[in-house]
Amino acid sequence: MVDARRVEKTFEIIDHTADIGIISYGADIEQVFSNAARGLFSLITELDDIKEDLQREILLSSQDRESLLVEWLNELLYIFDVEHMVFIRFEFDLLSENEVKARCFGNKINPAKQKIKREVKAATYHMVAINKENNGYNARVIFDI
Repeated sequence: MVDARRVEKTFEIIDHTADIGIISYGADIEQVFSNAARGLFSLITELDDIKEDLQREILLSSQDRESLLVEWLNELLYIFDVEHMVFIRFEFDLLSENEVKARCFGNKINPAKQKIKREVKAATYHMVAINKENNGYNARVIFDI
């Protein structure tokens, strides 16, 4: 489902000593989680050639929304590491303060065709934050590379 509410900027990459981070933006929390995931995968490879041929369902729970965001991104990284899948679209059936149930759409990458820009080891809890702003939300996540 495409949300008609849009934000001007979906995510930005931020430098962090020996690591890298992103700030994702959204009109709502679902967009923030979706844009954080797109930001993560953009750190790994170019997303222009990624199709929506395959789907995975993710169900997670955590103690709070910030921890849930970190666990969400780490689950996506796990799927990338094990199945070489990159996702570009996300539909949320549930996204509460401490639970997420989502369908992720993407495809397996072919290293012969798609360049891996960098290895991302994990999303960290260091400086993680989700903030409400006048026009929506933003979230900061630092990744161990």
